[in-house]
Amino acid sequence: MQLEDFDYELPKELIAQVPLEKRDSSRLLVLDKKTGEVVHRQFTDILDYMNPGDTLVLNDTKVLPARLIGVKEETHAVIEVLLLKDIQGEVWECLTKPAKRVHVGTIVDFGDGKLKAKCIEEKEEGIRLFELIYEGILLETLEELGTMPLPPYIHEKLKDQSRYNTVYAKNIGSAAAPTAGLHFTNELLEKVKEKNVNIEYVTLHVGLGTFRPVAVQNIEEHKMHTEYYEMTEETAIALNETKKRGNKIISVGTTSVRTLETIMNRYGRFQACSGFTDIFIYPGYEFQAIDFLITNFHLPKSTLLMLVSALAGRENVLNAYHQAVQEKYRFFSFGDSMIIKY
Repeated sequence: MQLEDFDYELPKELIAQVPLEKRDSSRLLVLDKKTGEVVHRQFTDILDYMNPGDTLVLNDTKVLPARLIGVKEETHAVIEVLLLKDIQGEVWECLTKPAKRVHVGTIVDFGDGKLKAKCIEEKEEGIRLFELIYEGILLETLEELGTMPLPPYIHEKLKDQSRYNTVYAKNIGSAAAPTAGLHFTNELLEKVKEKNVNIEYVTLHVGLGTFRPVAVQNIEEHKMHTEYYEMTEETAIALNETKKRGNKIISVGTTSVRTLETIMNRYGRFQACSGFTDIFIYPGYEFQAIDFLITNFHLPKSTLLMLVSALAGRENVLNAYHQAVQEKYRFFSFGDSMIIKY
């Protein structure tokens, strides 16, 4: 399949720049993957698509305020560093701009010496390995000096940094939020439990691939970056029992999908495990793990749009997106939501 097969027209004014005041006040587009039928509802209606015994799967990764603006010690040139992955100890893999100014031995100063980063290795595509130098607790230092790594299509400043994390975010390690989960409130999750729907958690730390567009015309030639995932024994047992009962597994977000499908592909069942995945899901893929998907609206020509097209059919998805544009839905990270059902 060709990259252009996943393109669509999107007016810039429909790209959401700020989150809604209430997380669960977004709109919900309901897409039936068998018939292609589209229904327009509110996100709080999501409960109507869950039955007792179903399991809702959430990604509990947490985004660090990991975008830092500093200066080179030698020249005072401005350098932007985005912490992507904790390699070992105080060594982090970082996306660096402008990378051409940063070489082995370069020291970048943030906050008048409160945090320093010494480059110890140069990699391709703007990636550098830095050794971080600071006193105290890194998270507290980042909360003081850093900002949330919002996607490049968001130009407004985020007033409340917590709005780029889910209410259930726990395991620190992501370079971007699993945005489908941003719509849930603690109150809504309580209503899910009251309906006797199970809530289980996986972890997938969203990494560099989120920031990389597909650069090949034949999508089968695209290579995904690897991302770290985990599943606990408790979650594995709950999911296997859900399957055994014939109930639905409802994935919140494409990151949860990639975790669940990776594990099912590797082991033929759900089991406690951790590791790295570079799974690339596009039309032709046969899903083994999930039934329904709650997700946001994704960028044209993106791997995420390819994933939802694999689940619901490319024509169904593009028709749903066309209707969402006509109805002036809000798109991307802080935008509205959709559920793919059957």
